[in-house]
Amino acid sequence: AAPTVSLGFGVKELKFTWPVASGADFYRLSENPDGVSGYAQIATNLTTLSYNHTIPVHRRLNASYIVEACNSAGCTGSAPQILGTSLTQAIGYVKASNTEAFDSFANSVALSSDGNTLAVGAPFEGSGSTGINSAPDDSALAAGAVYIYTHTAGGWSQQAYVKASNTESGDNFGIAVALSVDGDTLAVGAPLEDSGSTGINNPPDELAADAGAVYVYTRVAGTWSQQAYVKASNTGAGDNFGKSVALSGEGNTLVVGAPFEASSSTGIGGTPDESATDAGAVYVYARTAGTWSQQAYVKASNTEAGDRFGTSVALSVDGNTLAVGAPLEDSGSTGINNPPDELAADAGAVYVYTRVAGTWSQQAYVKASNAEASDNFGESVALSGDGNTLAVGAPAEGSGTTGINSTPNESAFEAGAVYVYTRIASTWSQQAYVKASNTESINEFGTSVALSGDGNALAVGAQLESGSGAGIGSGTGPSSVQSPSTRFAGAAYFYTRATGTWSQRAYVKASNTGAFDFFGDSVALSSDGNTLAVGALGESSSSTGISSAPNESAPVAGAAYLY
Repeated sequence: AAPTVSLGFGVKELKFTWPVASGADFYRLSENPDGVSGYAQIATNLTTLSYNHTIPVHRRLNASYIVEACNSAGCTGSAPQILGTSLTQAIGYVKASNTEAFDSFANSVALSSDGNTLAVGAPFEGSGSTGINSAPDDSALAAGAVYIYTHTAGGWSQQAYVKASNTESGDNFGIAVALSVDGDTLAVGAPLEDSGSTGINNPPDELAADAGAVYVYTRVAGTWSQQAYVKASNTGAGDNFGKSVALSGEGNTLVVGAPFEASSSTGIGGTPDESATDAGAVYVYARTAGTWSQQAYVKASNTEAGDRFGTSVALSVDGNTLAVGAPLEDSGSTGINNPPDELAADAGAVYVYTRVAGTWSQQAYVKASNAEASDNFGESVALSGDGNTLAVGAPAEGSGTTGINSTPNESAFEAGAVYVYTRIASTWSQQAYVKASNTESINEFGTSVALSGDGNALAVGAQLESGSGAGIGSGTGPSSVQSPSTRFAGAAYFYTRATGTWSQRAYVKASNTGAFDFFGDSVALSSDGNTLAVGALGESSSSTGISSAPNESAPVAGAAYLY
């Protein structure tokens, strides 16, 4: 007899159950992942009456499932279980353990390579406590915190509540987070930390307002501890050291951006001065046997005041390729390694550096193919594991076109775009000009970007998108139409590459879409692209923990979503 199947949901999980089917000796489960590829078996020889199946939610639009009851004579299939809008129920909804209004939880997110460790920054969390798993209070406005979640056979749970060792009001600890491949090393940026100290693990003071700091933590057998308190070698007030952070795969190389650093020096290892306000700088640190030291002080090849070099940073897995965004760089040049000018204010640029035997050098000066003033190209950057694929967000780009490699125009103010570049034998070229499927003005598509390990999957956040849909869609239907009732709710978009060609696979929304949630402000992908984390710093529920019921009682508390 055909089984009668019931379907339940967990975080990224489908839970199939069925009663005994007459005559059955065993059961098997088959999946049609997209409604067109056909069914393939994913579980065979089942002798139980249930099966839990983990899915990449963002890759299961139009998916359906069949349970077959089998014996030696053959198999009889159930009616197809077509997910449809019920797919939304498999989205993980992640909140802090101490949710408060205006914490901006999920302003930043990071995933381990296997997708089983999630770090979430809440830079406006207000506890004055310090260290790991302390008792939170509300004595230090906007001090900031980071929350670590892990996935085991029992599901998702919070593993750690992480605070700085020198917590102070206004430090914005958690505005940037990064994880090593195994998830056992965590870097946290606190760009408004106020110490004037320099170097590694030196005593903090309060002598350089908003100089910034980075904190490195390690996990051993599930227990986290702080390993390093990292400061710039030329700490200066207002530098915002820690606005961006990146870690290599094994966690032994750390990169820190300080977009308001003020030196006019250029290249690697220059002598810093204070003659180019907000030019920006990047610092590279190396860890040997648990000890950190600064390896390089990195500046643009065409340093200018106001460029904010270091707003975004990304590292390859081996730590030998570095990408740095300078979204307010002013050149109107296009393409790779062309001479800069000063003809397009705030057009933006990205710089690629490589390391050989511990020595860094600039490999590429990267511009958009349609560079225009105020596009903010370089606001976000991501690298594939081998460093040969680079994604760059330009959230203020103004073309109203849609899809891949369209001809740009200037009809949609701050619609946003993403550019994908590839490297062959040290030579970079643009592979794709990526737009949303539902491009509209003031969407800021490209606010955030993430790449899978092989570079064949791309996630893009558009924090000001205003579509009214929830869950996973195509991005071309009624749910993607801009709605005043969901103004600036935000969206994410998922793309895949096959034989060098990119295509959109999913239009991703929150499970509880709401106005001014800014969903897509941050995105992260696991190495295989099968786990997607999206932050919504403006989400307004006061609920706590995993898969709680949302409400609207804590403005700008923030939430993270797992797909």
